[in-house]
Amino acid sequence: MEDDDSCKYNRKIVSFKDFGRFKLSEKKYDDNSLNVYTARLNDLREDVLQRAKLKWADYSYTEVSRLALEDSEKSYILIGTLYKDQKLKPSLLRELSKELQLEAQSNKNYTSADDKLFLEDETLRIRLVGNHVNVQEVVTGLICAVLGHELENGTFWVEDWCFPGFIPKPCISNGPLVENVKILLVSGLDLVNNADQLSLDLLLEWITGMAGCTDAQEEEAVIARVIIAGNTIRGSTKIHYHKGYRETKSYDQLKIKEDIAAMHKLDTFLSNILHCCYVMLMPGEFDPACTYSMPQQPFHPCTLQKSARFKSLHGATNPWIGDIGGRVVAGSCGGPIVDIMKIAGLSQLSPLEWLERTLIWRHYAPTGPDTLPIYPFFKNDPFVMKECPDIYFAGNMDKYDTKLITAEGQTIRLICIPKFSETKTAVLVNLQDLTTQPISFG
Repeated sequence: MEDDDSCKYNRKIVSFKDFGRFKLSEKKYDDNSLNVYTARLNDLREDVLQRAKLKWADYSYTEVSRLALEDSEKSYILIGTLYKDQKLKPSLLRELSKELQLEAQSNKNYTSADDKLFLEDETLRIRLVGNHVNVQEVVTGLICAVLGHELENGTFWVEDWCFPGFIPKPCISNGPLVENVKILLVSGLDLVNNADQLSLDLLLEWITGMAGCTDAQEEEAVIARVIIAGNTIRGSTKIHYHKGYRETKSYDQLKIKEDIAAMHKLDTFLSNILHCCYVMLMPGEFDPACTYSMPQQPFHPCTLQKSARFKSLHGATNPWIGDIGGRVVAGSCGGPIVDIMKIAGLSQLSPLEWLERTLIWRHYAPTGPDTLPIYPFFKNDPFVMKECPDIYFAGNMDKYDTKLITAEGQTIRLICIPKFSETKTAVLVNLQDLTTQPISFG
């Protein structure tokens, strides 16, 4: 008995707080007093202006509407929202044409050589030109400051530009971090299409401490929380053309049956883990969540009859931000990053590099609502970053990737979580030193 007792390890427990940034307390669609782009500009204008004045101290700021009244030979600072004019972006008329099978168009890339870039504020829009402007590395919806002058043809020649940059870290400390505590990140279980039950069983047994030797069980016990980052039920969806009511109805009935079976499978999977470990469940783009538009709201408790009874289950939004063990953790199921890559399709930047750029842009989902469906916020934009995360992740990526960046006196761990259904890989993160480790269950 002494030997048996010496091999028992207590699960680590750490503080947890959901900031509730993306919870929708009510849904209104009839308020048109202010649009989300204006709200976004109002939220970030002062920060961008302050950064621009530090960078270009010898130049003055003017509004786009007053530019024509200024001296055309001088350079000025303009602040506004970037708009990227792209012919290949989705449009309602083209979608209707596709539905009628009049044309076929790939939706993997919206970029072409004819893309144009504009800067707009509450009143006017002006086209940006110049060798400094790299249209491929920006997207619609970014708040930006540009330095330059107006040309005779009415365009604005850009000499330089800047974005809000990283959020300054507050001087207040969160307190001492608990030693040797980790969180486990996993995404893209895709229970409808993932036929490899063995990898799921191995993941379950490893988390619950039922697999591995004594040393492995000791490592598993330091996992304080599991974060499941989206696309748990489905990892993708197929486009079906409307050939007739009967065919469409049959497909919908089959999809519903598959989703229900996968929800039961998820419910059983979670209930086995929740006996001994806290789990945070985020919806994904293709999951049957309460809302399709971002921010997606948590799974309804009725869909998880066994798991919803456990206090160790936390239904989270997508995206999500909160505090785990004194670390600010933020991330999404990966939809915003995938959409950014569609808009900037000719760029060679990796998903991890785009993830870093959203920190510089201070926005979790800049392409919404242009190409990414988001709830129609009017008076504020909750996707504007208010806190700088210590751990910032994107789920459902093609491969695991990570980077530790240090900027303006703060350290941030960036993580691309790979699709578990394809890679059989999860990611361990140490909350104390922000080191990461991929764990394979293939």
